[in-house]
Amino acid sequence: MQFPNLDKDQRRIVHRLRKSGPLSRSALATELEISGAALTRLSRDLLGLGLIEEVPGAEAQGRGRPAIPLRLAAHGGYAVGATAHKGFLEICLVDFTGATIATHHQAVEPIDPHAFAQKVRRITHELVDRHGLLGRRMLGLGVAVPGPSLSPAGDRWSVVDVLPNWRDAPLRDIIFAEMGWPLWIENDANAAAIAEYYLGNLLKDFTTIVVLLLGFGIGSGVIVDGRLVRGQYGVAGEIGCLFPGHLPRPSPLDLLSMLRSAGCELRSVADIDFAAANQAPTIEAWLDRAAVQLQTICNTAFAWLDPGAIVLAGTLPPAILERLADRLHRAELVTTVHDRRPPVQISRLHGSPITLGAALLPIHALSADV
Repeated sequence: MQFPNLDKDQRRIVHRLRKSGPLSRSALATELEISGAALTRLSRDLLGLGLIEEVPGAEAQGRGRPAIPLRLAAHGGYAVGATAHKGFLEICLVDFTGATIATHHQAVEPIDPHAFAQKVRRITHELVDRHGLLGRRMLGLGVAVPGPSLSPAGDRWSVVDVLPNWRDAPLRDIIFAEMGWPLWIENDANAAAIAEYYLGNLLKDFTTIVVLLLGFGIGSGVIVDGRLVRGQYGVAGEIGCLFPGHLPRPSPLDLLSMLRSAGCELRSVADIDFAAANQAPTIEAWLDRAAVQLQTICNTAFAWLDPGAIVLAGTLPPAILERLADRLHRAELVTTVHDRRPPVQISRLHGSPITLGAALLPIHALSADV
C-alpha cells in the first residue's frame, strides 16, 4: 500500500481546503501566496491523485471561464483507527474528509498486542468489505495507546499495566506484521487532540490548542501551529506525572474510587451518573477538588502556549464535564492582554475522541508539514 508522496505546496493546498472548505483556484492561489500557474499545476496533480475534486454543479453563471471551486475528495483515501482499553476494543473507519463511515465497539477481556492486532485486522477487513471499499486507497492505520512513549521514535510504549504484555513491547513490529499497512502509533491524549482539532471545528479558528484528556488517568495533547507537539523524548503533555496515582487526582478512575468508598456499587466509569441521588454529593465534592487541581494546568498551558482553546475531553458524562468547566470559568484564573483568560470548553464530539483521532493520524500526516 503506497502512501501518497506530496510536496510542501501540495500539502498546503490539502490543509487549506481542510480548513476553509471549497475554494476557487484563484482564492487558493491568493491565500497560499503562489502564482496562478503554479496553483493550476499543483491542483491538476492533486486531482489526478484523487485527493481533491471540483465541486459538481458549481459552475459560475455569466461570461468568462467558470471559477469552479475545489474541495477535498471523500473518496481520496480511507483510514482506520483502533484503541484498546481494559474491557473493550474500538475501531473507526473514516474517509479523507474525516467523516466517520463506521465504528465498531466490542467488549473484550484484556488482550495482548498480538491478539489486538489480529482482531483489528479481521474487523477492519469486515468493515472495508461491508462498505464496498475493496480496492480503494487505504491510507493506513492509527493506533492510540494509554501511556507515554518510551522513545522518540515511538516504537515502544509505557502502556498502562491493565493491558497484558503491552508495556515495552515492540508494538510497531507486531501490528505492522499483522496488517502490513502504513502505521501511526500515538498516546491517547495526542490522538484526542487530533480529533478535537479536525472534527471539533477548532482547525477553522485556531492554530494552537490544548486538550486535557480525563481518561484512564489524566493526560494532555498539544497542537501548536498545526503540529502535534511530542517534545524531545516523545512525552510532551504527560501531565499525569503532576498527579501521582497513589494520591487524589482529577481523573475518572479517582472519581470512581471515591464513589465506591462512599458505598455506591459501580462496575465502571460508565455507571457514573450525576442524576443519581446517592452519587451526586460525592461527585460535587470531587468536582470541587478536581477544578482546583486543574486550575494550575489551565493557567500554565495558557501562559506558556497561548492556546485558542483548552478542551476538556474524556470518558466522563458531558454533564460532569460541563460542571467542571463551569467551575473553571468561575475560578480566579490568570489573565493576559485584553483580560484574556484560559479559554476552557468541553468536547462536543460524538464518539470517542481517542479512536476518532487515531483514525485521523494517517490523514493528519498528509498535511502536517505545512
